[in-house]
Amino acid sequence: MLYFSRFKMILIWVAVAITVILAAPNLIPASTLAQLPSWVPKRQMTLGLDLQGGSHILLEMNQNDLIKDRLETTRDEIRTLLRDAKIGYTGLAGTGRTLQVRITDPAQVDAAKTALKTLTDPVAAGLFTGGSIQEMTLDDSEPGLLKFNVTDAGVKYRTSTALTQSIEVVERRVNELGTTEPIVQRQGDDRILVQVPGLQDPQRLKEILGQTAKLTFQMVDQSMPVQDALNGRPPAGSSVLYSQDDPPVPYLIENRVIVSGENLVDAQATYNSQNNEPVVSFRFDSKGAARFGQATAQNVGKLFAIILDNQVISAPQIREPILGGTGQISGNFTAQSANDLAVLLRAGALPATLTVIEERTVGPGLGQDSIHAGKVAGIIGSILVVAFMFVAYGFLGFLANIALAVHVAMIVGVLSLLGATLTLPGIAGIVLTIGMAVDSNVLIYERIREERRAGRSVIQAIDTGFTKALATIVDSNITSLIATVVLFYLGTGPVKGFAITYAIGILTTVFTAFTFTRLLVSIWLRRARPKELPRAPVTFVPPGTKIPFMGIRRWTFTLSSALSILSVVLFMTVGINYGIDFKGGSLIEVQAKSGNADLADLRARLTELNIGEVQVQQFGTPNDVLIRVGTQDGGENAEQTVIDKVRGELQDNYDFRRVEVVGPTVSGELAKQGTIAMLIALLGILIYVWFRFEWQFAVGAIVATVHDVVMTLGFFVITGLEFNQSSLAAILTIIGYSLNDTIVVYDRVREDLRKYKRMPLPQLLNNAINETLSRTTLTSVTTILALLALVLFGGEVIRSFTMAMLFGVVFGTYSSIFIAAPLLILFKLRPQASADEEKPVNGGKAVAT
Repeated sequence: MLYFSRFKMILIWVAVAITVILAAPNLIPASTLAQLPSWVPKRQMTLGLDLQGGSHILLEMNQNDLIKDRLETTRDEIRTLLRDAKIGYTGLAGTGRTLQVRITDPAQVDAAKTALKTLTDPVAAGLFTGGSIQEMTLDDSEPGLLKFNVTDAGVKYRTSTALTQSIEVVERRVNELGTTEPIVQRQGDDRILVQVPGLQDPQRLKEILGQTAKLTFQMVDQSMPVQDALNGRPPAGSSVLYSQDDPPVPYLIENRVIVSGENLVDAQATYNSQNNEPVVSFRFDSKGAARFGQATAQNVGKLFAIILDNQVISAPQIREPILGGTGQISGNFTAQSANDLAVLLRAGALPATLTVIEERTVGPGLGQDSIHAGKVAGIIGSILVVAFMFVAYGFLGFLANIALAVHVAMIVGVLSLLGATLTLPGIAGIVLTIGMAVDSNVLIYERIREERRAGRSVIQAIDTGFTKALATIVDSNITSLIATVVLFYLGTGPVKGFAITYAIGILTTVFTAFTFTRLLVSIWLRRARPKELPRAPVTFVPPGTKIPFMGIRRWTFTLSSALSILSVVLFMTVGINYGIDFKGGSLIEVQAKSGNADLADLRARLTELNIGEVQVQQFGTPNDVLIRVGTQDGGENAEQTVIDKVRGELQDNYDFRRVEVVGPTVSGELAKQGTIAMLIALLGILIYVWFRFEWQFAVGAIVATVHDVVMTLGFFVITGLEFNQSSLAAILTIIGYSLNDTIVVYDRVREDLRKYKRMPLPQLLNNAINETLSRTTLTSVTTILALLALVLFGGEVIRSFTMAMLFGVVFGTYSSIFIAAPLLILFKLRPQASADEEKPVNGGKAVAT
């Protein structure tokens, strides 16, 4: 195990060098990197929105708009087809997904079916289904009445094609804003995810994305006063629309569209040469220019309306034919609103309304603060862990610290190579893996010490220690990896960033601890030829401890049962402080522009806005405030209205550092995903442990893990910490960590079961726990040191995550010893185990066979 051929040594050092080279650009400013030769690696980790600032917006397409447009188009087709076939009809109308028409002459019903057959013909769906689908079906069960129904497949097809078109439109709109590296991607069947890093004005982005931007040019109906149309009934073929003014002005508009925005080839914000007011200049294609020229020539002296999303922008008089295919849209524009309208028109109209159902916006100031907090926590956590390892293992600890530095470089290098996004929870993941990465080294070193105490030579002890520790390292890390993979697939945003970082850390741990540390140790052995293992400055757990853990198992079972019942009762009565991720609503972090924040004044001002339940609390420094607003009854759009009201009220006195809005749709989905994630993680771990051990081990591990989860939930209830997506990530990580600890104990139990065939089970469990106690203690301490750095210096944003992790690590260590191990007795791992077996055999010495 300790022999490395020259080829293997070269490969290991090359792998280390490559990762260091890949990680190095993250330490060099971008301006300096640009001046280096082209062959030098320059890719840096991409900072998440929570670190560099920007907006994350999830848009949902309104399927009702698509169905409505489909029915309107079908109604026009029915009208045209029946008229061409000279078939009389009446009652052409639609509701929901159904459009019906009654044929006046029963003898013409068959002819009508033939004329309208094209409506029910299958349409080619291309890649959507790999074939064709039927968008509409015909129901002619009632004599003379034809009902056309839009099918589920038709709605799905229309939604898919409309979503593809919408993504293209949204990309054009976002790119027009001049932002760098925006992300626009499909999410699910009817949603679009938009991420724009470094955006300074998220409100403008929402306004641009939220408009359908359907532009039409239609004639104003001057056959009757608009007031008469409002008091009575508009003429056939006309409707009353309102302007964008405040108060809005009504217009009677002909339904017939002269030209639509589809015929525009360009639109630019310019200034009117006569009054210097901002206007939007537009240019039609040849088809649109011909239509517009013909219409204006035929209607000189009349009014025509420019309509955007069913609102009249302006209604000028046609003084002369407009034949050049160009024109201007005037209104009460500012320079920015004129530019935004030009952006919308150039990008094209959306086929359906997009509603913001989730928004997460971080200001650049908060992002810089988060980066600073993450760096400080990382540096302090690393120093504490490095110092502890040196104190606990002396020179071997020094070698472990070198491997730890390579471990961090490998994480950063892999993240840079993959172009992965580093989030604030991702930084927490790196710091956490620093604490947990030494776990494998601790496992190896403790095993080496044990083998040396058993009488093996230094070289034999080291070789055997690495060999025997491998299976435990693999088992313990795979259980953590299962929970992390589940978190990656079911998590979102920054939580997914944590999962990626943590998963990479788990994989690199195996390499650095088992391969690279082994190489360093083998080099030391060849050069130093030591006669004894290096001494450690401090011995935390004396060798040969004989703590009778199983003797107090009834007390620990009683204590854990009582605490678990208390946690469940508190959870069901007092309840947990769910964040907006799971109950919906708005979270706004603001910072006073001068002086300390006045909480009483803020509460009073926000209460006057009539936006429902509002919570205001100090957050971090005295000038930082966190505002929570409950879910609104009006649905997704009402949630956005709340942000507009709060921004309008406070923006003069406060900077908006962070805004998170989660609508009822997304919050329900996140709660469901969280429950599913925990169940899948537990099931996956159960299957793996059952595969690797006997069923008693698997069930015992799951019971101990569920105990830790229940206790952590009780911790959230008692402390009142907010339970959000990152808290869920903490629980899943605790599941992995707790199993990691339990697997180490179980692995030693399994080994001792093979070695000591006649030893009573309680005594065997005591021996196994005492043999691994040093590893358990040291690993817990290193992880706790890293987590303490995160709790104290990582910032308020991830405070609930790190506090829960700290609590979970403590209880995970407790459950591995006092819950998981004693359960093996309860499950009768050895059927002959009974109370009298707790007496030691042969005066306390085990009988090996």
